[in-house]
Formats: sequence, structure tokens, C-alpha cells
Amino acid sequence: MLTGGVTVKKYYSVVLVAVLALTISAISIVWAADGYSEKAMAKIKELQEIEKNKGDMPASLEGIPVVNGDEVKAMKAKGVTILDNRVKPQYDTEKIEGAKWFFCDDLLKNPAMSDTLDKEKDYVVYCNGIRCWRSPAVAIMLQDRGFKKIHWYREGIPDWKKRGYPTE
Repeated sequence: MLTGGVTVKKYYSVVLVAVLALTISAISIVWAADGYSEKAMAKIKELQEIEKNKGDMPASLEGIPVVNGDEVKAMKAKGVTILDNRVKPQYDTEKIEGAKWFFCDDLLKNPAMSDTLDKEKDYVVYCNGIRCWRSPAVAIMLQDRGFKKIHWYREGIPDWKKRGYPTE
């Protein structure tokens, strides 16, 4: 028995709860420092909701240039990296020639995945066109992580194929 009628068991229970609370707080702080801003997450949820309701993605994203197929082709010829944000089976079936797979859902769960990219380089992100939330979400996440040279190919792979540009 400790002073004031507090048992050792009760004392250790209180200490354990305090330690757990501090640990959870520390983990939350670390996660927030490495995650995305509330503004970015709100915008991503909005994009997911638009797709769920079968709507078109916004015509533009704040601070992220929208590019068309001709611009993407010209950028690709200059060596700009093209990032395909679709699910793996779609990427494996057909993609813009030379595109690298950079899956949106993985980036959403693991923001540090952006560390595999060079913040000084230009990137074009694309997915399945104007009703797909993934490429605008990747653009927002990369911008939120400090990337300044992100270009959104809003029309995506359907437009690329319609133009007769090379796929693999």
C-alpha cells in the first residue's frame, strides 16, 4: 500500500496509462510530420467522392499545370519522367511508352515513397482520364511534399491512345 490508500497495482495502472498516452501522442506527431497536410487530404477525399459519384475531375488544380497529349509527347521527348498512377494490372496491360509505375494508393499510405523521386525534376502524372481520381491525387500529394514541377495529364491514357501515340 502506498500513501493515501493507493495500492501499488493502481499506481502502476495509472503510470502504464500515462506511458501509453505519451507513446500514442509521439507516434501521432511523427506520423503528422511525415504525412500530408489536412488541406491535401481534404482535396484527395473530394476527388475520391467525385469519382464515386461518376463525375469529372476538376478542370484544374491549384498550382499544378494541366498538360494535353501534345505537350506530354513533347515533354517526354525532352526526357521528362511520366508516372502512371493506375492499378498494376492496367499498367502491365498498356501504358504510355516509357512510363514508370507510381501507384497512387501506395503513395497515399506511404508518403515517404515520394523520397524515391527527385524534387528538382519535372514529372507528368496520368491515369484513366477525366473521371479517375488517382493522378490528380498524386499531383496534390507530391506538391504537398514539396515538389514544384508536377504536370497533370488530366485526359490521361484514353487521350494518349486516341491520338495514336505509342504505348507498350
